Amino acid sequence: MHRILVVDDDPHIRDVLCFALEKAGMAAEWAGNGVDALDLATRNPPSLVVLDVGMPEMDGLEVCRRLRRASDVPILFLSARDEEIDRVLGLEMGGDDYVTKPFSPRELVARVNVILRRARGPAPAVAPPQEDAPPLTPAPIVRGALVLDSAGHRATVAGRELGLTAREFMMVKTLASRPAVVFSRNQLMDAAYPDNIHVSDRTIDSHVRNIRAKFQAAGCEDAVETVHGVGFRLGPCTTGTAP
Repeated sequence: MHRILVVDDDPHIRDVLCFALEKAGMAAEWAGNGVDALDLATRNPPSLVVLDVGMPEMDGLEVCRRLRRASDVPILFLSARDEEIDRVLGLEMGGDDYVTKPFSPRELVARVNVILRRARGPAPAVAPPQEDAPPLTPAPIVRGALVLDSAGHRATVAGRELGLTAREFMMVKTLASRPAVVFSRNQLMDAAYPDNIHVSDRTIDSHVRNIRAKFQAAGCEDAVETVHGVGFRLGPCTTGTAP
């Protein structure tokens, strides 16, 4: 059973959401502020967090920022504001979807289900059993010092883990799958947001900056190359490269 953490300072909204989620067959727990939410998420990690942006003291964006330091748990933002900058900022910080108030509880539950299915990935095809058949796992992608392990969802440079988020991993995997190809922002957007969520070029640029920073922290300065006016391609991914 999926466990959903509902974080909102409005008790009425918490009650409505918890009731709707439980009616849909999920377990729901709630927190009325950011501090309690971080404590609950740390002690008992949920399947997904429904997170209000406009809470006092510690707002939802700060809660998301702290969660993303150690967790890739899916986050659905709630907000009373419907401005593009708020949606873009929430998605850039690692949110998976954004719903504005007032909202339909049925629509929110549907969005939660979509995010959970996407996080779980497509169901594998069931093949008839074969005697002595080795398990099929995709081979790691290697580019210079970079190793991408799709099965384990790990990216390392010279053995040092990068800590990429799910969207960052998909972007790097796309670049690494065809290292000689220059990918446009739209192509990277399709790779990182296969659910057709519309995001701006600024969001992709923000992801690229974060990816570069993580590679640089691992000693790799040439991971992502910019081809001006076209897009991005994977660099040689060497270590010890001079800035």
